[in-house]
Amino acid sequence: MQRKPDWLKIELPQGKQYLDIKEVIARNKLHTICVSGKCPNLSECWGNGTATFMILGEICTRSCGFCATKTGKPLPVDWDELDRLADTISKMNLKHCVITSVDRDDLRDYGAEFWAETIRYIKKKNPGITLETLIPDFLGKAELIHKVIDAG
Repeated sequence: MQRKPDWLKIELPQGKQYLDIKEVIARNKLHTICVSGKCPNLSECWGNGTATFMILGEICTRSCGFCATKTGKPLPVDWDELDRLADTISKMNLKHCVITSVDRDDLRDYGAEFWAETIRYIKKKNPGITLETLIPDFLGKAELIHKVIDAG
């Protein structure tokens, strides 16, 4: 049997940092693209104390060929997610946070208002934090993209 190259192998999740992040995410009923997208780098990132949070649930309205996120009819928007995410960021003592989301073509504004509120709320609860936001395309509607940009 031929040996697999080292670059093709991934480490199984382990270690205190990994377990701490896994527990915090589960306890606060949050989602990450790391889990939903079945990222092969999950153990490395979580082991280094890094995770990319995914807002607006874990069910996407699109079915992109490159993504492993669940597709279907999403649950209603959970506005309490704002508080849980902001608190989690604070408890993890994050100085920088990456946030992405599923596509929500089922919503009138495709989730733009939720995105804007999430950004404002996180910054209010975590002064000085920097955010990297990987937003959906909002079907190219410039006014919705600007709503998120204007939130900071």
